[in-house]
Amino acid sequence: MTLLILSVCLTGNAQAETQYVSDRLEITMRSGKSTSHGITRMLRSGTPVEVLEVDAKTGYTKVRVAGGKEGWVLSRFLMKGPAARERLAASEKKQAELELENRQMATAFNGLKEEKESLIQKGESLELESRKVGQELAEIRRTASSALALDNENKELKGRAIALERKLQALQQENEGLKDRTARDWFMVGAAVVLLGILVGLIIPRIRWRKKTTWDTF
Repeated sequence: MTLLILSVCLTGNAQAETQYVSDRLEITMRSGKSTSHGITRMLRSGTPVEVLEVDAKTGYTKVRVAGGKEGWVLSRFLMKGPAARERLAASEKKQAELELENRQMATAFNGLKEEKESLIQKGESLELESRKVGQELAEIRRTASSALALDNENKELKGRAIALERKLQALQQENEGLKDRTARDWFMVGAAVVLLGILVGLIIPRIRWRKKTTWDTF
């Protein structure tokens, strides 16, 4: 893009002032290689065109614009690259995009940093909880071991109690048997005493009678 600098010189009481032509220019695309040819289109500054033919003698270049329209423009108004305004706009846009991306990356980095700190805290909490669970597990194992030992001891005591109960039952049965035998023995003794008494009652009178008879014979 070509910037035309206009110097306005005023005479009399007017003060000299410098101004600039706007870079938003438009050039004419004509049907031929001179100003005598009609204007087919106005091309704004920064419009991309396809060069078809260059006429160095007349200073015109044949171009094709988007849509396929063809015409002639002054070669001095064409540049190899985009206009400065376009490049500046593109640069500003790119810079804005980079700044936005930078802010997004900074935000994402801060988020990742916070997430990392949160994960570290969570990891520490999990490690503490793991230690606590390990201690509880060890306590449960000790308790289970003690419970197992108590269960075994309880089973042993139950076995001993059952054996003692059986022995007690045997002793009770034996005692009942002894009682029955003692009762029978006492019954036999009583019967023997009664029988002996009867025999004595029968024998003693006879002995006395014989003695008396014997005494009478003398």
